[in-house]
Amino acid sequence: MDHKLAKYQEELEELRQKGNFRQMGNFSDQKFRVNLSSNDYLGIAANPNYLSSFYQGLGNTPGAFQCGSGSSRLLTGNFDLYEQLEKEMANQYGQPVLFFNSGYHANIGLLPALTGKRDLILSDKLNHASIIDGIRLSDAEFIRYKHLDYEHLEKLLIQKRNAFERIFIVSESIFSMDGDEADLKRLVDLKNRFDCFLYLDEAHALGVRGTKGLGLAEEQGCMHEIDLLVGTFGKAMASQGAFVVCHEQIKSYLVNRMRSLIFTTALPPVIVNWNLQVFRAVLYMSKERKYLAELCDRLRNQFIENDIETGGNSNILPVMVGDNEKCIILAEHLRKLGFLVFPIRPPTVPPNKARLRLSVCADMNWKELEDLPKIIKELI
Repeated sequence: MDHKLAKYQEELEELRQKGNFRQMGNFSDQKFRVNLSSNDYLGIAANPNYLSSFYQGLGNTPGAFQCGSGSSRLLTGNFDLYEQLEKEMANQYGQPVLFFNSGYHANIGLLPALTGKRDLILSDKLNHASIIDGIRLSDAEFIRYKHLDYEHLEKLLIQKRNAFERIFIVSESIFSMDGDEADLKRLVDLKNRFDCFLYLDEAHALGVRGTKGLGLAEEQGCMHEIDLLVGTFGKAMASQGAFVVCHEQIKSYLVNRMRSLIFTTALPPVIVNWNLQVFRAVLYMSKERKYLAELCDRLRNQFIENDIETGGNSNILPVMVGDNEKCIILAEHLRKLGFLVFPIRPPTVPPNKARLRLSVCADMNWKELEDLPKIIKELI
């Protein structure tokens, strides 16, 4: 082996020994009773009727089939469909919207663009890796407050507020691995009392929460109090792309300063047009949202009755296992029984916190899920 590769090989072996080694798999051509690893929360991607209707209507939109944008949005990539999508979303959210290529592009670009050396970022300890990467790319100082511990956050604000020009409080609304929720009204109160910016990632709430599916901020009645509301189209919206809802001055500033927006090729028209159609449809999917919530409550209650540790009150249900190897074996058994489930291990979650992450979607039914708690109970 080339000596330059030896260090990488050593680290790979260490990952294997700890049960954290990962490989790409292809499960697309395999038959499963139910896919519990998808983020297609509303069942849009799995429903051929949505795609059929979309493609039938493309002929009425000039350029809608185009599969490449050709340049960044600041050059020739900012076509009419982009502006139409942002305008319709802004009408719903009540503030300007700026669209990006992905949630990762959004989270690695926003904080580096908006913060400097005289600023402080206070981030929930369990925020997504993309947020952490964005923090690391910024020049600001940062502290991670204890997960959902707003007393700890308040103490930090009392200690630090006068030492910094600006402070950004950063949180997810629904946390991707635990399925638990932030107390947005508490966060809004803290940001107002201490004159901070509030940055909220709604990736796992968009589509499934709120009367119109606009997220947890809509559900908790505080959309207009969020300074930077981020959402992604890669989950319940069954597509690609992300956005931030923000003040007009911030939007203009980002267009001039946000590197992950400026220096990347824009999404193709066919994707942006699909995003527009999906966004319009999701606004009226209240029936699906209600059904999904009821299905999740029923499954969660069954886990509790079977003494299986889970958490949260969203459609993400973690089954806590702890040991990496035990979690891997459990997931393999479930796949053999027809449940597409994967083990979630460090560094995605903290050490000794391995788990199964079950994503419940609106195209599932209770008959598919009713045996799952008892099966897991027997295997654990």
